[in-house]
Amino acid sequence: MCGGEVRERPGGYFMSAAAELRRLTTPQDLFQAAAEVFIGAATEAVAQRERFVVALSGGSTPRNLYTLIAANASANLPWDHMFFFWGDERHVPPNDSESNYSMAKEALLSKVPIPPANIFRVPTENPDASAAAEAYEQTVQKFFGLAPGEFPRFDLILLGMGPDGHTASLFPETAALQEKSRLVVANWVEKLKASRITFTLPVLNAARLVAFLVSGIDKAAALHEIFEGNAAGEKYPSKLVRPDEGKLIWFVDKAAASELSTDV
Repeated sequence: MCGGEVRERPGGYFMSAAAELRRLTTPQDLFQAAAEVFIGAATEAVAQRERFVVALSGGSTPRNLYTLIAANASANLPWDHMFFFWGDERHVPPNDSESNYSMAKEALLSKVPIPPANIFRVPTENPDASAAAEAYEQTVQKFFGLAPGEFPRFDLILLGMGPDGHTASLFPETAALQEKSRLVVANWVEKLKASRITFTLPVLNAARLVAFLVSGIDKAAALHEIFEGNAAGEKYPSKLVRPDEGKLIWFVDKAAASELSTDV
């Protein structure tokens, strides 16, 4: 279903004219569709505002998107005018195999002519996760020239979704879901026994475009709950991503969409 129809279920997902669900058959179809949106958003942003500011996501699905962009679109993008941030990061060194930055560097950034000064990674080498989050918040504030109380407007924020409905590092019933003023926080995730550094919901919801990439049968139950269930958003945080003035696109493959009703 594309944007234009309004649906609201008690406790469920709100589909507005600025949001759409794109069902793709295979993961490769999903990567291709998302790559086209990425390229279009970058081209439009540079034409209109002379820069494209994107927040990347970790995970296997985004990795495949980055690989596709690097292989097929690198010659067509204005890399000098593109600026890369991360919507969340594991609290591991930047060269760690678990690092979202390390993955994006390997799959995309090391393969395209992007100036190093255009890449803004989370300073996870800081052993204090809260201090690393505060430093990254200051980096974002400086880049966007924000006044106190303002939120940045990213041109595109890429998000994945976990089988539990979490997105970025906003896990179910964690403290970061209640944050209303900070841009970046260290979010303690009890089941992981670790802190994750993450953008807050106000930052996600201030973006011009948010794109979810959701692939695989293990995401089907959560996706059904988000679009058709009644659970509170604190239990499925992806429900809480609703850009205030931007657009929201869900790219989902057949397996992930397998529990959705046909009229969604």
